[in-house]
Amino acid sequence: MAIRASLLPLHLLPSPFLSILPCRSRSRNVSAHSAMGHRGGSSAEAAEAKHVVVCGAGVIGSCTAYFLAQKGVKVTVVEKCGVASAASGKAGGFLALDWCDGSLLKDLARASFDLHETLAEELNGRERYGYRRLDALSLVLEETTGGGVASHSPKLPAWIDGCVKRAAPIGTQKTTAQVHPFLFTQAVLSDAMDKHGVRLLMGNVGGVELEPAEGEGYRVTGVMVDGNFVGADAVVLAMGPWTGTNRLVSDLTTISGIKAHSIVLYPQNPNVISPHALFLQYKTQEGKQLDPEVYPRPSGEVYVCGMSEEVEIPVDSDRVKPRKEAIVMLRRIASTVSSELVNAELRIEQACFLPCSVDGRPLIGGIPNVAGAYVGTGHSCWGILNGPATGSSLAELIVDGVAKTVDLSPFDPARFGQTSHRQKQVAL
Repeated sequence: MAIRASLLPLHLLPSPFLSILPCRSRSRNVSAHSAMGHRGGSSAEAAEAKHVVVCGAGVIGSCTAYFLAQKGVKVTVVEKCGVASAASGKAGGFLALDWCDGSLLKDLARASFDLHETLAEELNGRERYGYRRLDALSLVLEETTGGGVASHSPKLPAWIDGCVKRAAPIGTQKTTAQVHPFLFTQAVLSDAMDKHGVRLLMGNVGGVELEPAEGEGYRVTGVMVDGNFVGADAVVLAMGPWTGTNRLVSDLTTISGIKAHSIVLYPQNPNVISPHALFLQYKTQEGKQLDPEVYPRPSGEVYVCGMSEEVEIPVDSDRVKPRKEAIVMLRRIASTVSSELVNAELRIEQACFLPCSVDGRPLIGGIPNVAGAYVGTGHSCWGILNGPATGSSLAELIVDGVAKTVDLSPFDPARFGQTSHRQKQVAL
């Protein structure tokens, strides 16, 4: 099925639409904050007949499109490979209310945790994408034949019967939750399309088109998709680690990627697996220290992740492949945690790249000196958690000229300096 630059509603796309078609080969101009809002009318009037192109159909792009559409904005999401085809579809989906307390991410994380609860009600998240509250445990394990649970450790669920040296609760159903990230992203975008008219355009964004703005700087006029011009009043770059390949971003900073591996298991007795997210300090027989994580899901599946590494990012998400040695180790870890996972069916083995900024903070906001250009990336391992608040805040910034969900100043791309673009087109 060849799909290039045609606009299609979701119900016409094949299911799942993770792989609809093969991929092809980190002082501001005030206008950059108000490309659509505050032009002498209400935000509803500003949104009317305006068009925003969101580049990337991961969790950040999909949430941004969702909240923009709720404000009455015409939105086109451009995606090269497939909805949630990268980290948004392969992450663990763990949510925490207060784990970012003490950092600049605190307000973003708390607002987004609450928005996840709201979205679960609006989108029937418990049924559609496995939203639920759960407990979290920290476990110290070793690959040895002896041991067991130390007498001072809290009582563990029966299925956790491996060589646990120490255990401690680190989250409760008041503070921790989970979603299936691919299904969550899919639900958010499909709801935006079905109920609010958001369009999904499958194709490769080849560049962001600019023209000189009145006075100083530039303004966005649209994007090139597979050689065709798509006009826009604003463009949001939300392509995970690939966001950094756009000159608008690369002239400011570097967005890198950390490769993380994961597997999905289906145990023979899924009903015995309780809803406990496990964060491990794990020592192998060879003496290597690892920090894997284990997330049981309401579907009965058990997600296991870890084995991160710094390697070169391929040209697109379809070319990200897991390393066999990492998958073997994750199976070892799962079997050490629980005898219920020793003979579990291996359903998925995969890898993805987590987008990282140079200072550990995401980039969320307007790109300096380019009116109508916005970015949302660099969320690292907290992208699924912080997607809703990021999308809501960007929508407010684009339409109303100011974000109300979260103060975006700690994440302002302008912290990396100014940009200067002499060319008409900024190529990806």
